[in-house]
Amino acid sequence: MMRRVLLALLAVLLASAPVRSADVPRPTPSSGAPAASATTAPASAAPASAATTAARESAKPAGILAEGTRWATPYYVIDSGKPGPTVMVTAGIHGDEPAGATAAGQIRHWPIARGKLVVLPRANVPGLEASQRRLPDVEDSDLNRNFPQADDAKPLGQPAGAIWDLVRRIRPDWLIDMHESENFRKKDPKKVGCTIIPAIAEGVRPQAQAMIEAVNATISDEERQFILLKSAVKGSLVRSAGDRLGVRAMIVETARPDQALVLRTRQHRVVVHRLLSELGMAACDADTLLPPRRDGGLIRVAIYAGTGAGPGAQITAAISGGKEDADGIVTLGEAEVRSDVLRQFDVVVFPGGSASKQAGAIGEAGREAVRDFVRRGGGYFGVCAGAYLATSHYSWSLGVLDSASLDTKHWKRGTGKVEVELTEAGRQLFGHTDATLSIYFANGPLLGPDGKADIPDFETLAVYRGDMAKGVPGGAMPGTVAMACGRFGEGRVIVFSPHPEKTAGIEAFSRRAVEWAAGK
Repeated sequence: MMRRVLLALLAVLLASAPVRSADVPRPTPSSGAPAASATTAPASAAPASAATTAARESAKPAGILAEGTRWATPYYVIDSGKPGPTVMVTAGIHGDEPAGATAAGQIRHWPIARGKLVVLPRANVPGLEASQRRLPDVEDSDLNRNFPQADDAKPLGQPAGAIWDLVRRIRPDWLIDMHESENFRKKDPKKVGCTIIPAIAEGVRPQAQAMIEAVNATISDEERQFILLKSAVKGSLVRSAGDRLGVRAMIVETARPDQALVLRTRQHRVVVHRLLSELGMAACDADTLLPPRRDGGLIRVAIYAGTGAGPGAQITAAISGGKEDADGIVTLGEAEVRSDVLRQFDVVVFPGGSASKQAGAIGEAGREAVRDFVRRGGGYFGVCAGAYLATSHYSWSLGVLDSASLDTKHWKRGTGKVEVELTEAGRQLFGHTDATLSIYFANGPLLGPDGKADIPDFETLAVYRGDMAKGVPGGAMPGTVAMACGRFGEGRVIVFSPHPEKTAGIEAFSRRAVEWAAGK
């Protein structure tokens, strides 16, 4: 009886909204960040293998290099418990090369079938934080020239000394050091982008060629494909490890120009994965991005950052509660929008940018993977372009929300703040007492019902009260839906037409949207 009374009251409050209410559960507001407990766990779990157990333990550092100093940085050891080679992966030696550091942060979660995998993701933490190539404020500032060039030489400086001590102690059979270049080697012979550079070619050529074949299979443009160079520069970690310690060592160089971070990151993963496969160590695929699930773990969020996506730092920071780099939040490119990859996550986020370009980039196979992910219980959160993508309006839409996009002839209506009114459902979900807000708008969709019989009606969380009509006829926006949520199969869908993540004071709306989509 009480439920019927409350629903009747809610219907009165929302009488002016242009859609019908859907029966969508509304959890109580929470101030917690997505680092809450995981949304789901397998109904039953088989006993963990040694590889899986080791991957879980990889979430914990095996040690801290240069502990207690400004150069302090963790390293990780994944021990299969079975005899086999030791492979060491290092990254972040140059602070303006984030792809290797990002890839290594994912590789450290990989289970392995035999031997050991040692990962040092962020060798130059101050440089990475400042996006600065060299070690900040030191004389010998190029860390990759500071390693011993003679048997009786010592490394230069504390960071190189700590890394060198670890390499000497681990004595890996193989070492891969991940870097990035300013251009493609095939386009500029003075640069080393898209190359593999061994300490010396002898003894590593078969494996290096296999690594090149694997990554080149993902690259259609021949000028961007990888090639093998002769030898690494003296003073580099790879050259010193090869010359001084006899380690089979290689530098992997991706190229930055016109290549998204997610693409370069994946190239690093593909190369390392192929080496592990050649050595009989691989126990997962190259797109394993997170460790196995644990009870009480993080809400796992995949943010699309491939073709068609705008800059993602603000949405990432809003979801994580102010952090641009947070555990459980991973960016994906179009190649990773596949069912087997999405299953690692609880929520997928499609941010602002171009919805049609996002849809085209992931293709029909990717769109069906997203639909399948949500249908099976995953969460979807779309902002601006991501809201367009979620609708059932376009031929390229996902169709996970029963929504049309209104007045599409005048979609480019301008940018700026627009007055938005939260419904009672919106105020409850976001825990916000003010009904009327001024939120940044950037050509997002004007949402309305589409009347699809096979998709449940959505619930309105906010409507536009103001208007944005720069160079287009006015009057279309007021009264249309600005935020909505609904069900698709077993999953949840929530969309924002405007940008709370870009609006001071309500950035947490995005975090709350992810929590709701994850069933929290």
